[in-house]
Amino acid sequence: MTNDVVAEMSEAIRTVLGAASVSQLRRLSGGASRETWRFNADNSDFVLQRVRNGTPNGLGAEPAVLKAAFAAGVPVPELVIDGSESTALERPFMIVRAVAGETIARKILRDEEFTTARSHLVGQLGRAAAQLHRIDPSQVPGLVVEDQIRRYRTALDTVGEPHPVFEVAFRWLEQNMPISTGTSVVHGDYRLGNVMVDHNGLSAILDWELSHLGDPMEDLGWLCVRAWRFGGALPAAGLGSYEELFDAYEAESGVRPDFEVVRWWEILGTLKWGIICISQAHTHLSGLVRSHELAAIGRRVCENEYDLIELLLEDAQ
Repeated sequence: MTNDVVAEMSEAIRTVLGAASVSQLRRLSGGASRETWRFNADNSDFVLQRVRNGTPNGLGAEPAVLKAAFAAGVPVPELVIDGSESTALERPFMIVRAVAGETIARKILRDEEFTTARSHLVGQLGRAAAQLHRIDPSQVPGLVVEDQIRRYRTALDTVGEPHPVFEVAFRWLEQNMPISTGTSVVHGDYRLGNVMVDHNGLSAILDWELSHLGDPMEDLGWLCVRAWRFGGALPAAGLGSYEELFDAYEAESGVRPDFEVVRWWEILGTLKWGIICISQAHTHLSGLVRSHELAAIGRRVCENEYDLIELLLEDAQ
């Protein structure tokens, strides 16, 4: 990134914010659909996310979800500028106030710096989920209900690979589908890796682009998927028990999560991640995007097959 590019973009951001000055603009790592930048404006730190060229649907409903979540008291970065419809930075963007903390799960789970945070984090995640699920869905236009079974059934069929364990899991899920606990705003990727943690615990929930309407227990089940424990021994984010998570959720919402319902979503989450691993590997193997990272993710499919066998055997006992 040349000095001219930095200067040009800094000036564009300064104009958008109406700031006196913008400095320290630097590119951070980002996902496949977003660029992420951090900068200082008038002695305050901000984060800019801008969609990459060719990204369909721009930012989607994410700015609206962030605004509603912040108003509801959910720990999220404060939305400062919603540039969903703006051309000021060429492509859709949003600017949020920067939040201090760490996102790397390995560090959160193991580094001495986060010893105190680890003792609070599961309870904080339970309470934050309850706050999120209280949001009136009408406050976030544009979110839709997703049929998770249909979506991932189609994804697996599209790849065309035989995976008997996944077929058994689909059958189990269809035969044991719980009665919905309601329809809420759902984060959609509620897990370690998408939360910011400081020495006191949870400081912000990030990455809301997968938000949709659905059963609120989806978020709790996803948080407990073994892959998102990152080697931790306990089911809730690798740090706590189901009971600790449920206690915090109930204390905030007045609703006690049903273990069997959360377990159903945990099993679906494990199946989903396995199919996502297949799909990402297929992207590499088909030549669409050649990537060592995508290829390596394909090797994790068997982990999810093993986890599903363990979960289904536990249910059969």
